[in-house]
Amino acid sequence: MGSKRFDTGRGPSQRQLRVGELIRRTLSDVLARGDVHDPDLGRVAITVSEVRTSPDLKIATAFVMPLGGKGQTEALTALRRNKAELRHLMSRELTLKYAPDLRFQIDESFERMDETRRLLQDERVQRDIATGQEDDTGRA
Repeated sequence: MGSKRFDTGRGPSQRQLRVGELIRRTLSDVLARGDVHDPDLGRVAITVSEVRTSPDLKIATAFVMPLGGKGQTEALTALRRNKAELRHLMSRELTLKYAPDLRFQIDESFERMDETRRLLQDERVQRDIATGQEDDTGRA
């Protein structure tokens, strides 16, 4: 009747979420153990905050951040340079039929959280929050 339609607008499937989390934990373990023989990767601890997979599970995009947020470009370059070895090391631990192709991106959610915290500390925002709470209690 027609071809499969992957982009349904409903977000990732439960299977994609499960596999993404499995890949995230496995990749984090591989990086934490220092299994990759690259001094650039050994110099910095890298947090893998999320992994998103394509609907067919053949591509996995890992969102990463070096500890402290410094050296992002160097960490990303080192991860991309070693993606074949990382894929091989992960495939030994994963129970998937195929090891996905790895892609790496810097996780910018940390910066957004810092900005949100900074905004919430602003005295004008604090004043608006306090005013809003007074209105909610019926006293104003």
